[in-house]
Amino acid sequence: MTIQTINTTPYDDQKPGTSGLRKRVKVYQQENYVENYLQAIFDSLEDFQGKTLVIGGDGRFYNDVAIQTAIRMAAANGFGKVIVGQEGLLSTPAASHLIRHYKAFGGLVLSASHNPGGPDGDFGIKYNIGNGGPAPEKITDAVFARSKVIESYKIANERDVELGRLGIQNSAGMIVEVVDPVADYAALMETLFDFPAIEALFASGFRMTFDAMHAITGPYAHAILEGRLGAPVGTVVNGKPLPDFGGGHPDPNLVYCKDMFDLLMTPEGPDFGAASDGDGDRNLIIGKNRFVTPSDSLALLAANAHLAPGYKGGIAGIARSMPTSAAADRVAEKLGIEMHETPTGWKFFGNLLDAGRVTICGEESAGTGSSHVREKDGLWAVLLWLNIVAVRKQSVDEIVREHWATYGRNYYTRHDYEEVDAGIASGLVDDLRAKLPGLVGQNFGDDLQVAYADDFTYHDPVDGSTSAKQGIRIGFTDGSRIVLRLSGTGTVGATLRLYLENYEAADGRHDLETQSALEELIELADQLSGLKQRTGRQEPSVIT
Repeated sequence: MTIQTINTTPYDDQKPGTSGLRKRVKVYQQENYVENYLQAIFDSLEDFQGKTLVIGGDGRFYNDVAIQTAIRMAAANGFGKVIVGQEGLLSTPAASHLIRHYKAFGGLVLSASHNPGGPDGDFGIKYNIGNGGPAPEKITDAVFARSKVIESYKIANERDVELGRLGIQNSAGMIVEVVDPVADYAALMETLFDFPAIEALFASGFRMTFDAMHAITGPYAHAILEGRLGAPVGTVVNGKPLPDFGGGHPDPNLVYCKDMFDLLMTPEGPDFGAASDGDGDRNLIIGKNRFVTPSDSLALLAANAHLAPGYKGGIAGIARSMPTSAAADRVAEKLGIEMHETPTGWKFFGNLLDAGRVTICGEESAGTGSSHVREKDGLWAVLLWLNIVAVRKQSVDEIVREHWATYGRNYYTRHDYEEVDAGIASGLVDDLRAKLPGLVGQNFGDDLQVAYADDFTYHDPVDGSTSAKQGIRIGFTDGSRIVLRLSGTGTVGATLRLYLENYEAADGRHDLETQSALEELIELADQLSGLKQRTGRQEPSVIT
């Protein structure tokens, strides 16, 4: 066994975003690119000698190569043990659970989430801390700073670990344990949900379809839905993880899951449809004749969580990302519990969860989760929905309509403008930000008066940290909102995300088509930002 110190040259583009460092595969394939970034992570951590590191990914192209490198570098840098999923597979929520369950020092999640895979697709590496959640900004900032000056990295001169073989192996004196990626996670789910009730639901003839999108949740869904809960074989489709996700786009939305949506809108379709993304942390929920928006899903899950055994005592609070609709706020108000608005990025929920201030969290980008892990969790959301349907003995459509009749409806949409020239996107945001002070009090149209206009700044109530410039908010006196922000999840150019929201009271109209209900706000957003003219885009790339 030999520990080698290899000289290297820094790269200037290794700044982690809200979900780690995502780049094209070809960028990661550059000489020492992976090694530099991993060493920058290890150099930014303290007191991990002899401790445990969890490693796993979503099975996308280049996972196998990067995982072997990560194991050898973990050994060279002094970790005592690595826990890795069989074949290198671990969903992001399962990795978070393993970190917590085995009290590991931290973990490396190798994924680019919902981004496409394959040799011409995307790859990513994210470091998660000991609570199971994404590294906070103080660590990611330190990693970036270190990456710009790194001169060498440490790696063990060892053969590859046999990732297909369960059990204990060794790499340069470090223990490597290859584990079943599903077993511990499935056991956790069984403690949270009423499996007998869900099993009885399937036995009664209830039909569902789950699209794993040839991504990581396939093995989990096969084992839990078809295995433990008795859903018929064939309930899970596209269940084998593939390096290129079968040539598809592993993003569970109405663009990439249109066939499922169309099926659920027919009399012959199943009662329930769901999907999850590349690394298993996002979800799509569709009932018969009812698509459930992620913002509404967060509110509905929070309002009904007490129906699941793991939450029968009630929830402590709810947290949502700033761009997510305020539907959950109305649930928190009625339940008399805390409500927190955070920047986009699951890492901002970690302190609130650790402090016991909140139990359920969500983002409008199809991510929901709870205090069981420190990541959003796609299959968890699906199982909680099934638990609610089983206990209430109602369809998804009936449950949604009753919710709106109680709390009102937040009409809500997101317009994505992808791969916009970065300079144009930044200039657009800067110019709109400069207009904000003069907007307050202005009237637009017949009934839109600006109540506030700012660039959202978050003050963490637990550790006192501040995160500025987290997205432009323009709020109106009737509860409507326009939000615009640059996303950090793309790998080419910039992604502009425009969010629009209008509230209809409990006794109001809840049957309008979403884009029509928001038409006035859509036009006003373009008027204020000049988005179409400046980007040259007449339509968004994706509407959700």
